[in-house]
Parts: sequence; C-alpha cells; structure tokens
Amino acid sequence: MILRELLILYENLLKRNEAAARGWCHAKVSYEIALSPEGRILGVFSLKTEETRGKKTVFLPQSIVVPEMVTRSSGVSANFLCDNSKYMLGIDRNGTDQRTVECFKAAKEKHMAVLSGSEGEIPCAVRSFFENWDPENVESCAEVMRVRDDITDGGNIIFSVKGVRAQEDSRVRDAWNKYYLENEDGESAVCLVTGEHCRISRLHKAIKGVAGAQSSGAPLVSFNAPAFESYGKEQSYNAPVGRYAEFAYTTALNYLLDQKKYVFRIADATVVFWAESAEPVYQDFFSMAIDPPDNQEEIRNFFERITSHKAVNIDNFKLNPDQSFCILGLSPNAARLSIRFFYKDTFGNIIKNISRHYDRMRIVKPAWENREYLGVWAMLAETRNKNSSDSSQISNMAAAVLKAILSDSRYPASLYSDTLIRIRAEQGKITWGRASIIKAYLIKNYAMDLKGEKYMGLDTDNKDRAYLLGRLFSVLEAIQKEANPNINATITDRYFNSACSTPASTFPILVRLKNSHMKKIERDKPTAKIYYEKLLSEIMGKLECFPHRLSLEEQGMFILGYYHQTQKRYEKKEDK
Repeated sequence: MILRELLILYENLLKRNEAAARGWCHAKVSYEIALSPEGRILGVFSLKTEETRGKKTVFLPQSIVVPEMVTRSSGVSANFLCDNSKYMLGIDRNGTDQRTVECFKAAKEKHMAVLSGSEGEIPCAVRSFFENWDPENVESCAEVMRVRDDITDGGNIIFSVKGVRAQEDSRVRDAWNKYYLENEDGESAVCLVTGEHCRISRLHKAIKGVAGAQSSGAPLVSFNAPAFESYGKEQSYNAPVGRYAEFAYTTALNYLLDQKKYVFRIADATVVFWAESAEPVYQDFFSMAIDPPDNQEEIRNFFERITSHKAVNIDNFKLNPDQSFCILGLSPNAARLSIRFFYKDTFGNIIKNISRHYDRMRIVKPAWENREYLGVWAMLAETRNKNSSDSSQISNMAAAVLKAILSDSRYPASLYSDTLIRIRAEQGKITWGRASIIKAYLIKNYAMDLKGEKYMGLDTDNKDRAYLLGRLFSVLEAIQKEANPNINATITDRYFNSACSTPASTFPILVRLKNSHMKKIERDKPTAKIYYEKLLSEIMGKLECFPHRLSLEEQGMFILGYYHQTQKRYEKKEDK
C-alpha cells in the first residue's frame, strides 16, 4: 500500500515536471569538468552553492537531473555521466591504486558502450576523453591538479562541452534511454505494486535523508541473509517489485525527504507527508496544523472553515477536503529503514481529527500565555525533563501519539503515565500543557464528560471526589501562602505526591497545618479568613471522607481540580 501511494505521487510529480523521468534521477553534483570538442580538460569548476544553516554558512552540492545511478552494495559498478573521481578520473585522495584503476576502467567501458554509434560534438568529446585520459599521468594536467584535493572528496562530477552539460544533449539522452531499456536485467514476475508481469528489481535504490540512517542512503526493501529468504527467492525477489515501480517509489520518497520544509523529526522517526495530487499547499496547511505558528488566528480560521465544510481558497487554489493525504514515519534499522507508522485518509478528515484533539486540549491558561493551540511537538515536550540534555521522547510513544491524533483514536497510555510521572518528579509542577494532556486523555480514553466551555476552567458543580480533593489541596496551599507571603517551599513541594495518591494519610496532616495558618490570617487579615472558610466549607461539604487511594484516572482528576482552582486564584489577583 505504501509503495502504491508513492508510485501515484511520482506519476503526479512527473506531470508537474518535479520528478525525473524513468531512467533518470536527481543527484547531488559538486563539480563540473569542461571538455574541449577533442576531449581535453579545459577546466574544473565547483557547482556548490552557499547556504546558511543556523549560524553557519555551508557550501552544498547542486541537485541536478542525471542518468539513473546504480545501487552499489559491493564491487565495482559505474554510473553514466555522473560519478565520483575514482570512476570519472581514475584518481583518489591517496593516488591511483588497483581498485581505482578498475573503477575508471568500468566507467570507460560503460561510456563507450552507451555512446557507441552516437554522433555529435558532445558524445564524441566524452568518448575521446575516456579514450585518451590516463589516470597515471594526472600530474601533467594542471587543471585537475589545481583542485585535486577538492574533487577527490567523494562528490559527484559531470561533464560539459562549450557550456552545455553532457546529459542535456539530445543525442546523449537518446543514447542513454536506448541503452537503459535494452539492458534491463532481473527475473520476470508479477509486480506486487502494479500487478503487471515485468522485470523485477533485484536491488532497490537507497533512500537518503532519514535521520540516523547511513548518509549514503539505506534501502526500504532489502533481504540480505538466507534466514529472510523463502522458496529459493534471493534478495528482493522475495518481494517482487517491478523496475518501474521500484524507480517510481524510490524517486518519490527521495523527493519528499529532500523537501526539508515538509520533513520533521518525532523521536527517532523521520516523518514525511504528501497529498496524492502532489500539490504543496496541502503540505503547508498540514505543517501549520501540527505545529501552529505564533500568530494562530490563521490556523483558527482554517480549522473553522474545514470543520464547517466551507471552501478554503489559497492564492486562487481551492482546497479539496476529499483529497487523499498520507503520513509516513521512517526510522533507521542497522543498514536499512523500518516503517514506524503509515496513515492515510482524506485531508478533510485528518484536519478535523486534529481540530478535535485541540478542542479536547482546551483549558484555562495563565494570562501571559498567548497560544491557543499547543502543537504536537510542544505537547510531547511536556512529558520530558526540560533540564535534561537528552531532548528526545520515547520513540514508540511519540509515534503512537501522532497516529492517535491523526486518526482520532485513543491516546497511548504511556502519554498519560509519562505526564503523571513528570508531575510527580517535579513535585506538583503542573503547566497548562500538562493539564491539557490530562484533560484530553480523560475525555478520549475514559469517556469523561469534560467538554465544552464549562470545563475549560474551574467547575464548582463537579462533585467528583478526586476533583474536589485537588481543589482542596490548592486552597490549603493558598492559605499557607496567605499566612506566610515570603515562604520558599509550600505544601506542594512536600505533600503533593502523597496527597494525589493516598489522600487519607496526608490530608489530616494538612488540615491540622491549616488551623495554625488560619489563626495567623485571622490576626492579620480577618476578611481573608472569612473568604477561605467559606471556600473550605463549600468544598469539604461535598466530601464524605478522604479515600485511602486514588486510581490513575482519579489522580488525573485531582490534578485538574488543583490546576483549575489555582488558576482561579491567579485570575482573582489579576482582577484586583
């Protein structure tokens, strides 16, 4: 299914002239060798462009369409018109050894085979170069020696004649297309992707750009040991994928990974996403929905229009809610790639599901917080220690959370438990993000009725005992602070964890402490004493007893009650 979706994407990219045709590919090219019509080297020029990455300025190779490059696992195998210095010039950083000579010989044989019988200035110039170039006499070529250290750094090299790149010449392209079709190898079988009987790819091209994988790329479909083989099928013949389908899905996936603005990390997974039509506007809005910008008015309007089935027009382009949309997560697995998750639905449904998630997360916030939506990455960050040098989330949990949001399904239990663990570890530090996670989890996983404007903030009608205990703890903390304005550590720092899990053993202690605090308040602030007594009477009047233990569900309600009551206290101070 994944390969099929990528094949459809490739065909739509091809219609938009954003992908290379079969037999061609995009490659990172660092240098260009200018040849004379006689095949002599006139100069070597760098094609690297200057880019700013963070605070650094780096020089990166250009992405250029070249003849399809081979998949190298071992041995010597040459590319046509685009390869490194070992193949194109027969030289290496350490000189010319036996293997380097074999590489150049393989490249020479391939270029002569492809261009044999092809007439024209550029084909003849390339043939003449390989016929006359002697790697052992490289020191006699001043143009190469001047940049030898640069061109032997492993970057790809191409040829040009009179300013025209070799692969752009029509005669060269015709010669390569003919050679490519005539030399398709592999067994014939039914392709699992297209259903057609065709040549099957023995090796699949590497996928580049997945964080943590090999920089040279890693295959998505690969079999490298007898233990993975069956019925005598070796390598990728175990999962027969036709040459066209293999080229299409690898080209499309490499294209997606090369679009850095549409690639994001979630723990150890690299995530790409695309609309079947290949229109980038869908990717733009999905990015904005997952990670809302600082100015959230635009995304709010977008959610409202999508959920109410109204048309959304962007630069005269009308978004289609029924457009098929895919999200794919890839992780490194030794020398290969593994699928972390894959999700497909209509664009409208995905956006609606994300909007429902944000509705569940709505909660009263501190006055200084301007964000209405807490993005997925910011939400996951609430489950980890922000002072830790390891900023990664638990991979399985992070991927499962994203999939739950996209599909509007139950959140993974680890999201809830990790949030509670982080609150306990920080002695009751409940941020609005953590309170939002708990509220959303209780609504979705425990089917609790906490929706609507009423449950964003303090619910004085709620008679849930855990919620009331959380409110009570917040009031007791407020009384302590009122009696001791300059106190450094409150009951939250010492008693929050035990009060949240075993109230019966903790609250009697807190009530006794409250009595001494109230005496001090009575002397200094008589009106405050009356206010707190009424508040305590209202809460404790609804409590029959202090339970011995609270379940995980009840601990979440305790935290919500504490958070709501605390925010109400801050709200009153702001009003004053």
